Amino acid sequence: MDSLIQAATLLGVLFLLLGLGVWVGVALLIAGLVVFLLFTSTPVDAIYATTMWAASANWTLTALPLFIWMGEILYRTRLAENLFSGLAPWLGRLPGGLAHVNVAGCGIFAAVSGSSAATTATIGKISLPELSNRGYDDRLSIGSLAGSGTLGLLIPPSVVMIVYGVAAQVSINRLFIAGVVPGLMLMAMFSSYIIFWSLMNRQAMPPPEARVPIGERIRGLRLLIPVVGLILCVIGSIYAGIATATEAAALGVLGALVIAALSRSLTMSAFTEALMGATRTSAMIGFILLGAAFLTSAMSFSGLPAALAQIISGSGLSTYGLIAVLTLFFILLGCFLDGISIVVLTTSVVLPSVIAAGIDPIWFGIYLIIVVEMAQITPPLGFNLFVIQGLTGRSIFEITRMVTPFFCLLVLAVVLLTLFPVIATGLVELSY
Repeated sequence: MDSLIQAATLLGVLFLLLGLGVWVGVALLIAGLVVFLLFTSTPVDAIYATTMWAASANWTLTALPLFIWMGEILYRTRLAENLFSGLAPWLGRLPGGLAHVNVAGCGIFAAVSGSSAATTATIGKISLPELSNRGYDDRLSIGSLAGSGTLGLLIPPSVVMIVYGVAAQVSINRLFIAGVVPGLMLMAMFSSYIIFWSLMNRQAMPPPEARVPIGERIRGLRLLIPVVGLILCVIGSIYAGIATATEAAALGVLGALVIAALSRSLTMSAFTEALMGATRTSAMIGFILLGAAFLTSAMSFSGLPAALAQIISGSGLSTYGLIAVLTLFFILLGCFLDGISIVVLTTSVVLPSVIAAGIDPIWFGIYLIIVVEMAQITPPLGFNLFVIQGLTGRSIFEITRMVTPFFCLLVLAVVLLTLFPVIATGLVELSY
């Protein structure tokens, strides 16, 4: 009963503060303070100081601002335009035509940016006007962009993966490897839906793209050389065991600067904007992580995680039942919180129960990230919806209707991942 009172008090304080518009980091700190004062006799000041230091003095966290900076640099280059030009001749003749460029472009850009919002905004700026000018139905072009933009969270390197790895104390390298197959699976599912939709709605599709000679298509591939080189530099160095995630992030920043210089995008103004953008984003995420660390410490002293784990373990829920309940819980949170906040808020509370149920924390990380991808396109606060609203000027609810099929595909991906865990764990087991 005490644990339920603690949980109810904690959730009540958090929802009240978040509903009032208090910053997530501040809300977490206040919630932790309330838990300390009401449910423990521990001196708060000593715990606060040690927790803040332990949470911030973490070498793994250095990868976070570096990957964010890399994405900010690439956001200001011609990379997305080159991706569209290089991919369009190869994909234009498929059923669904150039709508597949949204999926392929987002998948490739996600592998070098690590950010869902940056992926959506960068690819969308190029693809949406081009698809509209060529007569593609907005339901397909906007829906596929919103759905594919979420790949920025799953295809490594991913900022959310780093945050989960730090919060759950699991290997970020293994998380990166585990995200590859699920990411490719989602790309295949999105493209399959585009093919299905185009065949069922032929009247809404423009005429097939003109056939491009094979020689011209091959020459166009040179536009993809910078991004392929950067992917090999960042991801390849991790998979080959040459570099840690942090070292790969440093290589990524260097590669992004080279690409920006070669594309003549590396002006002093662009460099400063990228650096300041990375600083703001990193500071925001860091503040949330500090608040979450303090709240986690408070809950540990109060015994709440262990008690909740015991309640869930004794509830008789099967593994599938637990996953179903958690999925509904995370989708509900996605209506009010961004992805990083969801990961930080819930990992420390949920993970003990998950481990007690015999679930692999690496698999759970991939599952959690896919569910967080749903949060990116869940109204009213799905962040990708706001990005696309800014690009198109359409209402959130209109965009939501367009993206609903891709939301359902993410639900299907969770089902497949739950039924076949090897989708996430197979490549990790082969690599280690």
